[in-house]
Amino acid sequence: MPADEARGALPLRSEEDIITSRQKVRLLTQQLKFSLVDQTKMITAASELSRNTLVHGGGGQMRWELLDDGMRRGLRLYFEDTGPGIPDTRLALTDGWTSNKGMGLGLPGSKRLVHEFELTSTPGEGTRVSITRWK
Repeated sequence: MPADEARGALPLRSEEDIITSRQKVRLLTQQLKFSLVDQTKMITAASELSRNTLVHGGGGQMRWELLDDGMRRGLRLYFEDTGPGIPDTRLALTDGWTSNKGMGLGLPGSKRLVHEFELTSTPGEGTRVSITRWK
């Protein structure tokens, strides 16, 4: 895999950027030889989090890094915005809770699709979500 593919970033400022982020995650998971099921899980989580970054955070970026700990390889994605933030992250991770008439599946659903999930948010400063899936 080319070194320039090991890390990178894409803007999340439009619906088209969400499509581009999904395509990038598909390419990265294919390069890592993830199974089709694992590819789908990571792409689905990335799509949900990209949309959250755009809709709730006012736009931001998706960053990625390919991981290799010697025994396994993985993909870590970061979704970052400088939007209004999430006042209660614990509540936001509760199934069924929604801040915007949605189904309330985005954050908790994304968390279930990956091996590692980290959410940090400061009201008035923005939100950062990190997800990792290992092969």
